[in-house]
Amino acid sequence: MNLRKIFNFIPEVTKPEEKKLDFKTKLRWTLIILVAFFVLANIPLFGLSHNALERFKYLAIILGTDFGSIISLGIGPIVMASIILQLLSGSGIINIDTSTEEGKKFFQGIQKLLTFFFIIFEAMVYVLMQGLQAEPGFTGLLIFQLILGGLAIFYMDDVTTKWGFGSGVSLFIGAGVSWRLFTSAFQFINQQGRNCLFDFKGTACAGKCWVMIQSLISNPPDQIGFLSAFFAILATIIIFLIVVWAQSLKIEIPLSFGRIRGYGVKWPLSFFYASVIPVILTAALIANIQLFGGMIENAAAPCFIDGGACMGLAKFASYFGFLGHFIEGQAVSGLAFWMGSTNLLELTIRGSFMFKYLLQGLTHILIFVFFSTIFALFWVKTSGMDSKAQAQKIASSGLQVAGFRQDQRILESILDRYIMPLTVMGGIAIGVLASVTNLLGALVSGTAILLVIMIMFQFYKSIVEQHQTDMNPMMRKFVGG
Repeated sequence: MNLRKIFNFIPEVTKPEEKKLDFKTKLRWTLIILVAFFVLANIPLFGLSHNALERFKYLAIILGTDFGSIISLGIGPIVMASIILQLLSGSGIINIDTSTEEGKKFFQGIQKLLTFFFIIFEAMVYVLMQGLQAEPGFTGLLIFQLILGGLAIFYMDDVTTKWGFGSGVSLFIGAGVSWRLFTSAFQFINQQGRNCLFDFKGTACAGKCWVMIQSLISNPPDQIGFLSAFFAILATIIIFLIVVWAQSLKIEIPLSFGRIRGYGVKWPLSFFYASVIPVILTAALIANIQLFGGMIENAAAPCFIDGGACMGLAKFASYFGFLGHFIEGQAVSGLAFWMGSTNLLELTIRGSFMFKYLLQGLTHILIFVFFSTIFALFWVKTSGMDSKAQAQKIASSGLQVAGFRQDQRILESILDRYIMPLTVMGGIAIGVLASVTNLLGALVSGTAILLVIMIMFQFYKSIVEQHQTDMNPMMRKFVGG
């Protein structure tokens, strides 16, 4: 009862009064949030002295952020809150009936509280562990800015979910990955800030397309550089084609309208039934472990050398030694190393392949498959995608399975045959696909490419469905709009 009172004081985005928003309204709000995201990503933190997180580029992609900006926390707090709550709910530690409206509100209220907790906690960890090191006297201000940025991301996600297409979490990841994918292919400003187009033969380019051209025209031609860039682009294209094909796999259940004889529709169940959410949660979990381990080691490193007053911090860091040792943001040992991945194709081309990287690749695949499957099951059960919720949705639309009488129990039993098997198989498949593409290497990480393709595909489907509904008012009436 006390928690419910607290929920009343939490500001929230008002739901639209209309049951179904029109296409223009959803598009307008999605574009507003997208522009706001890019604006916030380019606002640097005031009072920032040193950005030790800048080297964690892979983690920044997965967390939908740009370290050093006001939204440095990214979607991390939202995802961590979702992971914790789903684990507690799935294990039976907390029991919330999300099939009722009251249960859904209670579940969402707890999720908000957890998100706010992780916003504050991660902001303090980032600064106090010197991942984002503050200027003298600016520690409190830096933490405050991070909290504001975290709250902005949270409410922007809420606006997108209620007023736009898809979810803000997917939108932020998709936008961030798309930008990095474009710059990885065509970036002509290198790390030294020099423009390679002004001195194409003398200045190394950063974008892989330019690297290929430079490698061919150099004297002698740089075969290793060319092959490395070529296979990165080729891997990206192959991954794109495989994911697009896999997205088209689905099972269609024939349904008919009880009120209109002879007219039916097909209810599609995608092979990736839980969509991209399991991969986002799995990648974010691994990213947070790597980030946490790197920041602890970074903060405690001077203590191991100098001793003195901060030996307590060194002792605290020793408890997390199992997370591993990091060099320039990359884990080279411990749990973070075995959970992570290395570009095996790049190592083979450059002749630096070692057996331990093959073992790391195998553990990476197993971990991704395990967590993707677990999160897929939890997500389907807690987000209203299980057979019971789907049967209620179909029945409320006046639909029934062709050849069967109109009974929700019949619908549920038929959906049971497909939804759970699809959830498990889809979770395993997407885990394998994401982890293997991580090991092959591409313009950005394999997981990031997989995410952006699936996210964009889901956005495309949502936009097409919305447009079709707007164009055909009778269809809106039939599907319960």
